[in-house]
Amino acid sequence: TNSNKSKRGVVDMKRETFFLKAVVVLMGLPVVALCIFIIPEIAAFLVELVPSLTYLQYPFMIGLYASAGIYFVALYQVFKLLGYIDQDLAFSDLTVQVLKNIKRCAAAIGGLFILFMPLIFMMGDLDDAPGLVLIGLIIIFACMVIAVFAAVLQKLLQNAIAIKQENDYTI
Repeated sequence: TNSNKSKRGVVDMKRETFFLKAVVVLMGLPVVALCIFIIPEIAAFLVELVPSLTYLQYPFMIGLYASAGIYFVALYQVFKLLGYIDQDLAFSDLTVQVLKNIKRCAAAIGGLFILFMPLIFMMGDLDDAPGLVLIGLIIIFACMVIAVFAAVLQKLLQNAIAIKQENDYTI
């Protein structure tokens, strides 16, 4: 009956990770929509508000698309992490590397938005839309929280792997 319980636990875990993989895919869909419909509008809006900054329209768009690309890399890393969990490799160096990549992606997106903040502030100020600045700040804050959380998980996982290896050597 013990092996029966462990098999049932693996099936439950695969079902849960399948659900999380579906959520990861669903998290990507709004960003795809933003990339197709909203980012060009935002860049055009910047030029409309501040015609003297026309030269920044395309770098701003490229920066927003770059942050979306980094976001998709992070989602792919989460997908890989869930795959490792399915393969019973949760406590491995592979998962440590994935967490390190997620941390880097979150920090990169936060850094890009920090660079965008002067433009976002200018757009919010000229259009009398302080919500734009708030959205930018929320994105930066969320990215930094994710980066710190991934760093903490990475460190905890490294410690757990070290303890597991010590125990394996002891036996």
